Amino acid sequence: MHLAALPRSQLRPYVGHMFSDLLRRLTADEPEKLPDPDARVALAALLVRLARSDGDYADVEIAQIDQSLMARYNMGPVQAASLRAEAETLEAEAPDTVRFTRAIKDAVAYDDRVAVIEAMWRVVMADGVRDDEEDSMMRMTASLLGVTDQDSHAARLRISAG
Repeated sequence: MHLAALPRSQLRPYVGHMFSDLLRRLTADEPEKLPDPDARVALAALLVRLARSDGDYADVEIAQIDQSLMARYNMGPVQAASLRAEAETLEAEAPDTVRFTRAIKDAVAYDDRVAVIEAMWRVVMADGVRDDEEDSMMRMTASLLGVTDQDSHAARLRISAG
């Protein structure tokens, strides 16, 4: 059943169960590789967490998240907005960033994590302002995801040049 088909009164418990199951799998002692739909939501949640890190979840950052999701997963704007909405819910319920990113590191392939770092740099630069909270979050997230400083720097340069 598609989530949109559920009445609003039934949607919250279903979504809560879905995310608690995903979080349980992410934070297991030995997490397994996530199936693609779950990995997408988890990685999108990192974009949301970054955008919210400075206390200003700006429309331009939301639009950049949607653009990144459309490009990364070859989806249309409605699908991207729906994925972002799921990610917003997951991000709000996810554990602290350290545990959350370490769990993703163990469950998601390196190339996908590098692609998320690139998308995160796009979000950081979307509003034209790089603030200390976002820079700190980028350094910490890249490290916790196991992405090298060189790969993170290269991703940032690709974004700056593009």
